[in-house]
Amino acid sequence: MSKAVFSTVDDHAWHRIVRWIFHKHSRLSWRELRRRFCRPGSWKLICDGVEFTGASSVEVIRYRYRGSNIPTPWTPRPAVANTGG
Repeated sequence: MSKAVFSTVDDHAWHRIVRWIFHKHSRLSWRELRRRFCRPGSWKLICDGVEFTGASSVEVIRYRYRGSNIPTPWTPRPAVANTGG
């Protein structure tokens, strides 16, 4: 689910950046935009060595379900055995 949301956010951000570039450089064509602001052979935006990686480049980490093994203030702690010496 989160990967789909991140991809949607990336798509929106990419289009907003492209619109900003077109606004800033009013006579720019799509071909010129790709030549000047994209990585060669792709549509990844890059300028002065800084690449737009987007939110979907963040690794999604899934945590295993621990159920009742998660310690809470309300779970009783096991009694400590007194080994008195």
